[in-house]
Amino acid sequence: MVSKPKVTVMVANLGTPDAATAPAVRQFLKVFLSDPRVIEIPQVLWKVILYAFVLPLRPKRVAHAYAQVWRQDSPMREILFEQVRILKQKMQSEYPHLELQVVPAMTYGKPNIQSVLADCAAEPQDHLILLPLFPQYSATSTAPLYDHLARWVMQQRNLPGLSIVRDYYQHPLYIRALAQSVRDYQTQHGQAEKLLMSFHGIPQPYEDKGDPYAQRCRVTAQLLATELGLSEQQWAISFQSRFGKQEWVKPYTDVLLEDWAKNGVKSVQVLSPAFSADCLETLEELALQNAELFLQAGGQAYAYIPALNSREDHLEFLADLLRIQLDAVTRTFLAH
Repeated sequence: MVSKPKVTVMVANLGTPDAATAPAVRQFLKVFLSDPRVIEIPQVLWKVILYAFVLPLRPKRVAHAYAQVWRQDSPMREILFEQVRILKQKMQSEYPHLELQVVPAMTYGKPNIQSVLADCAAEPQDHLILLPLFPQYSATSTAPLYDHLARWVMQQRNLPGLSIVRDYYQHPLYIRALAQSVRDYQTQHGQAEKLLMSFHGIPQPYEDKGDPYAQRCRVTAQLLATELGLSEQQWAISFQSRFGKQEWVKPYTDVLLEDWAKNGVKSVQVLSPAFSADCLETLEELALQNAELFLQAGGQAYAYIPALNSREDHLEFLADLLRIQLDAVTRTFLAH
């Protein structure tokens, strides 16, 4: 009797603290900001800055921000678990000939990808598929998952086949899902003067050294604007969440919103196509902080359009990405 190939799909996002408290945030930031993929300045100098200034001062402020958006758990983790639940149901029903698991993973925080990979080693797999939920590849977000996988590979004797979905920044189904989320929102709430596509930023030197992230964001934004039929005057792209004093990719979201308000723009709707799940950066920074900034600068109406989260079209698109991988596995192990 032919045995079912064992396949594990790891659906991975960045990570989140265990609680909306200063100690939990401090532990999360300690791990996150110690990754040389995230902070590229010389590590000896950065360690001094991190332990002398960042970790003593930043966690309390960040914990307060988390407390404003925290539910039963972190929004990102809740949404990731829901995304995985739906994908698991879809994939297992479509591939009964595989012993298939679909599991959540995070680069930092729980469930940590190192623990997920340890589980895979304990029960050897025929194939592993890594699906990072970062639509636009960056060395600061996607690459750390590659690093974890590479370190794990070096320690294994019985290696499975490996597949990684690098990104999907211009996939037609992704663009359509984004566009439909905007249409659905505007059907209920009307259309604003401006649609702002705000992406998480990276330092400008990272792009200068070859990180393709910002250019991928620009492609996503242009494709979305085209799909929505927007004129150049109706939309813009910007980058948020800068940290420290160095220059980041521009334009900056907060600066652009303030300029718009001061120059007579009365209404803005904002979405962030860089995020597959709502999190602190979208629910607190975009939806609350930037709303206050825009209104105080003279704007009259500001709205945040939610991330794709567990929308049916989003999950069907992710399932389609996995079908490509799982069909290839099926042909490898069960070809007639």
